[in-house]
Amino acid sequence: MKRKRRYLVLALLLLFLVGVATAKAEIIFQCPPDNDGIDTDGDGMVNNDHVCIHLAGGDGFVKMADGKTLYAFGFSNVTGIPDDMVMDMAMLKSDVPGPTITVKEGQKLYLTLTNVGMMMRPDLFDAHSVHWHGFPNASTFFDGEPMASFGINMGASITYFYNVAEPGTYMFHCHVEATEHMQMGMLGNLYVTPKQDGTSINGYTKFAYNDGDGSTGYHVAYPIQIHALDPNFHEANYNIQPLNFAGIFDSYGMLNGRGYPDTINTGDILNEMGYPAQKVHSLITASAGQKILLRLSNLSFDYYTLTIPGISMKVVGKDAKLLRGPTGQNLFYVSSSIDLGGGETADVILDTTGITPGTYFLYTTNLNSLSNNNQDRGGMMTEIIIN
Repeated sequence: MKRKRRYLVLALLLLFLVGVATAKAEIIFQCPPDNDGIDTDGDGMVNNDHVCIHLAGGDGFVKMADGKTLYAFGFSNVTGIPDDMVMDMAMLKSDVPGPTITVKEGQKLYLTLTNVGMMMRPDLFDAHSVHWHGFPNASTFFDGEPMASFGINMGASITYFYNVAEPGTYMFHCHVEATEHMQMGMLGNLYVTPKQDGTSINGYTKFAYNDGDGSTGYHVAYPIQIHALDPNFHEANYNIQPLNFAGIFDSYGMLNGRGYPDTINTGDILNEMGYPAQKVHSLITASAGQKILLRLSNLSFDYYTLTIPGISMKVVGKDAKLLRGPTGQNLFYVSSSIDLGGGETADVILDTTGITPGTYFLYTTNLNSLSNNNQDRGGMMTEIIIN
């Protein structure tokens, strides 16, 4: 009852503050038509190359694999919701991680971000932004790093524009007060598929990059994002206490915003309010003989090593770049593990030819992250099922 009363009081206060904020701000979702008559994404059709997405930035709650509820910040997908309903529909609806963004090389992405405010922390007037980490030749105006560009205030919107030029695995996150906002959950998977997709090369029609020879061909793909949370930091934020940045200790190791065994639950994880705040699972499935592309990214504060006993990993891309030398020679390498620091990505292909069908495990060798806080045998781990 106390929490419900708090929700009501804070909601009324936030609505008042939003009313003040929107006196000079406006929520506008922008999606200009594509009428240039040019096929820029190579699909053989013209005037269909614009992609428009509307994200909201706000707060909410997430449920850890041990059952503990944590206060969080995050992004949610409000594409298609009328502008005048976004504030009502998106409050307390933050997703961790945010919606996965997938675009194709040659497309033009119009990404609108609306700041719906912090319903549980109406004392905060934090701005938000979207930073496409690793985007090549990004305009400073659309970079999302507030010292070089700006953040979006509560009750307002901004539309970022990206001319999607290079395929590969990226990531996105809020860059305003980045340490706090990323620790609280404002991040997500983002990747760009190559123009080569759809052509048939050596029996493949899907590729990690424009390789020209089918060497990055695959059958199924999964994004896997490393992240970790400090429950004490989240509880201090919720209870309006000083935040101990220097003392952050991530005791919840996660893949795609979940700890094991929630990583293999293909359904949404509902928080205490019944909202599906964690929508991205990490269960990897394939048929024997297929090739699996893992789009790996790390948005944690630490350096992690991932391994898969029984299946070799062929690394074909790093930080959204095909591993190929200046003379065209493939610089791919095969390993039993891969290391990723914060802000790094990798494209890894698993060849299941000759692999005995069954269940395999992908997990971190950072053993302190194989737990859900005080609960052992969890954390940064998932399963690979070969049928």
